[in-house]
Formats: sequence, C-alpha cells, structure tokens
Amino acid sequence: MAEIGKGVTAGKLAINVQKKFTRAQEKVLQKLGKADETRDAAFEETVGSFNKQMVEGAKLQKDLKAYLLAVKTMHDASRRLQECLAEMYDPEWFGKEEVDSMVEDTDANWTDYYEKLTDESLLSLDTYLSQFPDIKARLAKRERKMVDFDSARHHFASIQKGKKKDEAKIAKAEEELGRAQKVFEELNVELQDELPVLWDSRVGVYVNTFQNLASNQEKFHRDMGKLSQNLNDVMTKLDEQRLDKKNGSASVKPEEASSSEGANHSVAGDSQPAKRLCPPPSRPPARMSLTPSPGPEDDESPETAPTSTTSVTSTSPISTPQQEQPSMAPPEPHTPVADPAPQGSHGDWGTAGGGDGGGDGGGVAPDDGADYTESLEGPRDEDSSDERRSLDQRSLDQRSLDQRS
Repeated sequence: MAEIGKGVTAGKLAINVQKKFTRAQEKVLQKLGKADETRDAAFEETVGSFNKQMVEGAKLQKDLKAYLLAVKTMHDASRRLQECLAEMYDPEWFGKEEVDSMVEDTDANWTDYYEKLTDESLLSLDTYLSQFPDIKARLAKRERKMVDFDSARHHFASIQKGKKKDEAKIAKAEEELGRAQKVFEELNVELQDELPVLWDSRVGVYVNTFQNLASNQEKFHRDMGKLSQNLNDVMTKLDEQRLDKKNGSASVKPEEASSSEGANHSVAGDSQPAKRLCPPPSRPPARMSLTPSPGPEDDESPETAPTSTTSVTSTSPISTPQQEQPSMAPPEPHTPVADPAPQGSHGDWGTAGGGDGGGDGGGVAPDDGADYTESLEGPRDEDSSDERRSLDQRSLDQRSLDQRS
C-alpha cells in the first residue's frame, strides 16, 4: 500500500472515510426518525454544565489578562512620573534623598504586585482551564462512538430481521456491536466520573484566584499608601521651607521702612510748633450800648425829657483760625479782623474811667472779637471784671430811675 502521509496508509484512510460516511448516514436516519438514538439525559445535563463552566473560565481568563495588562500600563506610567519627579527635584531642596528612595520603592512595589498576580492568580487559572480542551475532545469522541454504537446496533438488528439469514454476517455484526458498545461505555463511564468533579472544582479555583488577587491588592495598596504618605510629608516640609525663606527675606523691608518712618515723624514733630486746640468758632452775642438819660435834677418835664435810647451794636463775627491737620510745612498765621464799631454809639462803654454814665458818651463799643479772643486765652484781671460789673449795675440802676420818672 502506498503511504498517503506520515503514519497514515491508504487502508486507514479508507477505513476513516467509511466510518465518516456511516456516521453521517446514521445521523440522517435519526433526524428523519427512521432510526432510534441512544440518549442519556443526566449525562447531557452534565455536558451542559461543562460547557457553561468552560465559557465562564475563558471569560475570567480574558478579563484577568486585561487587568494585568492595565497593571503593567499603570506601572510604566507610574515609573515615568516618578522618574520625572526625581529629575526635577533640586538637590538643595528638602528631602532629596527620601524622594529618590521613594521612587525606587514605588517601582519595586509595582513590579512585585504584577509578578504575584501573574504567578498566583493567572497561572493557577491557566492550569485549571488546561483541562477543558482534553475533556472537550473526549466528549466529541464519545459522541462519535455513540453514533458508531447506534449504527452497529441497527445493522445487527437489520441482519437478524432479514429473510435470508447468514450466520457469518450475523456473527460479524454482533462482534462489531460488542466492540462499539464496549468503547462507548468505557468512555462514557470515564466522563460521567470526571465531569462532576470538574464542575465542583470551579469553586476552589475561583476562591484561590480572587483570594490571591485580593491579598496582593491589599498589600500593594498598603505599601503604596505608606509611600504616598511619606511623599506628602516631604512635599509639606518643602512648602514650609519655601514659606520660611520667603518670610525671612520679606521681614527685612518692613523693619527698614518702620525705622525711616519713625525718623520722619521725629523730624516733623520738632519742626512744627505745638498748637492749642480751640473750640469751634461761633458768632458772639450782640452787645447793647445803653445811653443813660439825664438825671432827675434836670428841669425838663417828663413829657419833654428825652427818653433813654437803647442802641444795639452788632459786630461782625470774628474769623478765628481753624484747626489744621499736622503737615510738614508750618501753617500760615491767620489774624482775626474785627469790624469797626458803627458811628453814633453812646455811652462810655469802652473806657475804664467812664464815670457813672451821666454825660454824653463818645466812646467806642469794645471789640467783640477781642473779647472772644480773650475768652479763648483765659480770664482777664479781677479789677477789670469788677469794674465791668460795677458799670453794668450802674446802667441798670439808672434805667430803673428813668422808668419811674
């Protein structure tokens, strides 16, 4: 026989082609209902669980690989970021050595996290999923052997029912039926024992995978939390160092400014004269100039006697110096100016020796501005005050006598 391929002869190839044709024919007969089919409901349920388990495991493997890929990407991004920090961190800044050490520890922590996830979670899951291809192939083989068993059973039954019985053909068909049944049953029993065990093993695999994942995550984040806290402390102290330098350089300028300002105030205080605070100016009250009438010894009658005239002499308000704010330049002096008394005022009001007020007075009313200025400066002599009161009393007495007459 000519060889078709390595380990495959023409006879084997012919046998395989014959088997495939027989199986296809048997399946068509079973679908058409012309041939019965061997069925096992419990085993079919087990096979459904196996398929579900295989799909779930494949999905978990895919997602775990994607997670590990993300961890590796994060590791690369974190390493580049930490290296950037180490490069731009000046040597004279606070905590330069601590920052360099934290950069190395962060990179080592990421590497250890990725390796442990790969070894403890992904590899164990890969070992678990490696069983499925072999079992899946055996299930397919069982399916083929079951079809061969059904075909052999139908062939043996058809020979027995034939009108012309051939014992040799019957014996050969019986032998093929026995061989097909043995192969199918052996494989079927093995799978019935293995599939439930494999279905139960998924719980342990999931527990191991996620438990390792959780423990590695907890350790990784705990270590990263410590490194992050240390980095935060270093950055806080660096900011305090910056503020101390800034405040130290800025504290010199206020001291110099305060010293120069104090010198300016001392010079200004020596140059300006002390000013006495005065009350705000107000209009002084109008004074009355009383002209006494002739005494009772005059010969004129009351009808022809001239009545005493009272003239009210008002003076214009005195402009007093206003209170000024202290300034560098000395203030200009302001001299109060009093309006001259009107002509025709009677009475000896302005002289100290005016007598008893009996004659024609030609004096001038006292300057109200001067009186106001005197009131600001302080009281006059006691003699002047007594004399003024005496004059006022005499004027009042004379006025009373005139009214009686």
